[in-house]
Amino acid sequence: MGWTLIHRIIKGFAFKYGCCTGLYKRLCKPGGSEYAEFLKRHGGLHAVGDHCYIVSSVVFSDPAYVRLGNNVCMSACTFIGHDGSIAMLNRAYGVRLDSVGKIDIRDHVFIGFGAIILPGVTIGPNAIVAAGAVVTRDVAEGDIVGGVPAKPIGHVEELVRRLQTKTASLPWAHLIAQREGDFDPAMEPMLRKMRIEHFYGQKSEAK
Repeated sequence: MGWTLIHRIIKGFAFKYGCCTGLYKRLCKPGGSEYAEFLKRHGGLHAVGDHCYIVSSVVFSDPAYVRLGNNVCMSACTFIGHDGSIAMLNRAYGVRLDSVGKIDIRDHVFIGFGAIILPGVTIGPNAIVAAGAVVTRDVAEGDIVGGVPAKPIGHVEELVRRLQTKTASLPWAHLIAQREGDFDPAMEPMLRKMRIEHFYGQKSEAK
């Protein structure tokens, strides 16, 4: 039995029954779109919208309290839905406390690598959380936030305009204009070659 068939069987069981999740992630290495669809079916989140992209290393401590809108894309980040100090405080002070909150991600949001989203937070729509940010409060529509704790550092519309200008000036801009979607495996070798020549000079060689 070939590995391709084994992968297909494992993926089929995972998608149909919600089982073998660790094996599915380790052996099948699902892409972000596929894993988002898996979470939509079996991840236990309150809701997952359409066209989401979620890498398999994202951590949801309390998925039931997380709602994701449409076109939510995230790198390896962490969603924390509760305050873990409660157990210690209850014993230390003889109290009965609770501190749990929702995390509500609206449409068209990107969350960068290493970001941490804390309970009680609403993000977006049309917002970006920078890599490494710790989000402790709501992120307004159209804002880019970064830092610890996260604070506004820009606006998405301004970023789009800057990136449009930058992209138009690149030697491979014509290829980007022809590309359908965000990644084309047939086009990628040429793009990589042109980028390396541009970054390091015509005589540089890729290692």
